[in-house]
Amino acid sequence: MGRKEDDCENWRNGDVCSYTQSGSCKQRRHQPPLDTHYSQSDETSLRPDSAFLCNDAFSNNTAETEGKDGDEEDEEGHLDYHIGLVMKGRYKVLSTLGEGAFGRVVECIDTHKDERVAVKIMRNFETFCEVARSEIAVLEEINALDDGNTFACVRMLNWFEHEGHICIVFELLGLSTFEFLQQNNFLPFSVEQIRHMAFQIFRAVSFLHRNKMTHTDLKPENILFVCSDFDLEYDHITMCEQRKPRSLDVKVVDFGTVTFDHQHHESLVSTRHYRAPEVILELGWNQSCDVWSLGCVLFEFYLGQTLFPSHDCKEHLAMMEKVLGPIPSHLLQKTRKKHYVHNGRLNWDEWSSSDDYIRKHCQPLKHMKMKSEAEQQLFDLLSSMLEYDICRRITLEEALWHPFFSPLRT
Repeated sequence: MGRKEDDCENWRNGDVCSYTQSGSCKQRRHQPPLDTHYSQSDETSLRPDSAFLCNDAFSNNTAETEGKDGDEEDEEGHLDYHIGLVMKGRYKVLSTLGEGAFGRVVECIDTHKDERVAVKIMRNFETFCEVARSEIAVLEEINALDDGNTFACVRMLNWFEHEGHICIVFELLGLSTFEFLQQNNFLPFSVEQIRHMAFQIFRAVSFLHRNKMTHTDLKPENILFVCSDFDLEYDHITMCEQRKPRSLDVKVVDFGTVTFDHQHHESLVSTRHYRAPEVILELGWNQSCDVWSLGCVLFEFYLGQTLFPSHDCKEHLAMMEKVLGPIPSHLLQKTRKKHYVHNGRLNWDEWSSSDDYIRKHCQPLKHMKMKSEAEQQLFDLLSSMLEYDICRRITLEEALWHPFFSPLRT
């Protein structure tokens, strides 16, 4: 089930939008809206509901169908549910949280336990049913291997079928880290905040790696706060109010594209901006592609913006070279993408308009100023994670012992 290069964007999960009362559509800087999952509606919070809504008609349709007696299926295979629908005699739909190529996510009340949950309702097409069955198998494995809920992976609570749609029940979490950045005007997280979040994320993904799994789609949209509550603080440097999360507990979500070591590895994985160079160059990939993705994620936390805001594979490689230096010639020699290479170097026109865009949006890593020892340690860790050669790239197990995390280990 390989994908062509033209399908590079969000080829599995698609563009995802979360329900908002305002019906507005806020797009990510430098890229289209991406996945957001299991986002909790908190009426007592100071924040607006969720960050995205790409289809006003969907919002209106949700309101119009409230109170209908039955539920149907639309032409795109989505379950055309209504507010108040009870699925499996247990899960009562309260609101819509998100929509994507895979289906829709709704907030429900579990009437058996009197607690709120998120239910992912897959589209009734075989392709998405396969993805759902794969995700359920992975989540059951995670639940069995981590029965104490030690690692920061979202918990699957149940799954069932409703009118031919596979539905997966999850614990209800808060905003994604991307949504939080967006609602905070893309002001970056502090180094201390990054340290606490990264330690949990690294432990969770390292747990997957030890159990022969690769996530393959790590990005800020797939890292969610357990609780979205925040305090407003005035920042004297930026001269504006900032949101400070009350809790830095996070969880990794979206296991629909997890690949076991023994399984066939699709040639194309990851959302573009977090895609490792070996994937773009079709050199083959392993668990270290997750390490690269997390390096990009932490940089985004630090900068408040995407590290590689590209929509083209070769431009993406040129951005990497601008930030990290030249791609090693031995990797370029091995690529099947021969049109990417000229005279042993990346085939890139440094006088093009695209290069002007790169110079504007990409700063060499060596030119970034580090103000503290903690920042120096963070940059040293990121440099080890963003190694072109997977043989030189740090593992997450090794990364957890990096000096950056020493305050948390002690």
